[in-house]
Amino acid sequence: MEFVVGIVILVGLAVAYEYRFRKPDTFILYETKSGLGVRTGRFYPRHYSLPIRRTTHSIQLTVDATAKGNLDIRVKLGVTVAASPEHLVALVRAGGWNTDAVAKAAQDLEALLLGSVKEYTDQHKIEELSSEKIREHLNLKVPAAKASLGLEVISLTILSFEPLNPQISEALRQQEHARILEQTELLNQKARIAGARAKLKADEEIAFLENEIELKKYDLKKSQLERETVLADIRMNDELKRNRKKLEFDKEELDMLKSSPELLMLTPQAARLAEASQTLKNARTIVSLSPQDVAQGSEVLGLFQKLLLSALDSIRDGGKKAKTK
Repeated sequence: MEFVVGIVILVGLAVAYEYRFRKPDTFILYETKSGLGVRTGRFYPRHYSLPIRRTTHSIQLTVDATAKGNLDIRVKLGVTVAASPEHLVALVRAGGWNTDAVAKAAQDLEALLLGSVKEYTDQHKIEELSSEKIREHLNLKVPAAKASLGLEVISLTILSFEPLNPQISEALRQQEHARILEQTELLNQKARIAGARAKLKADEEIAFLENEIELKKYDLKKSQLERETVLADIRMNDELKRNRKKLEFDKEELDMLKSSPELLMLTPQAARLAEASQTLKNARTIVSLSPQDVAQGSEVLGLFQKLLLSALDSIRDGGKKAKTK
């Protein structure tokens, strides 16, 4: 019994010594018949596995190169890499079977970047070189490191780029300063042009709106004048109708007086004239007409006077006969 307990204790110690807990930020590699595999369990045997951290690894690289014309320049790079999950076999091939595989593979990446920078600078003049152009060139070369070195480049930055000759460096700085000033002036001109165009467009829109307002005012005035014209026509037609009716009435009255002169005596004016002529022996009837009455026509006036005189004569004759009797 004690022997069994001892064996169990030994086995437990062996397991505790051999197996380790897998951290979440670690790849656990092991060898298989077909190549390499990745353990996904929580525990792994440490002597038959290779833990590789997933954390990033940063490096800084200073490259002394020459531009076209044998001008010395210095380029400083900052690179951040990490293990590529899709190319772990290439990582082990480049960095070896050890936990520092990423750091060792990064050394090979440094050599690759060094060669790429020197190759690019040798083909261009110093005034043609810039940090942006060098970074663009390296970004074209970096993807090859993913398949060959098993590294994934997280970031690639050009920390500095400058000629080793101070005079050339100062000339380049002045040239860059002039370029920035020119670009700033160009941007300012574009901004002024854009502002002028915007103002012109706004003025055109304002003028268009003002024109629309004037047209609407004109339309309103036109419609108002049309309504006033219609009302004036209606008033004029009503006035013409009333005048026609008045003329018709006067004509009918005149025709009636022509046919029956004795009707003149029924009017209040004629009655007062007749009464005055009876009371006075030598009374004379004077008929006065205004200029407006004269304007109505001599024919009407003559007819009216004849009718009035004949009526007065008949009244006088009747009065004389009554006195003689």
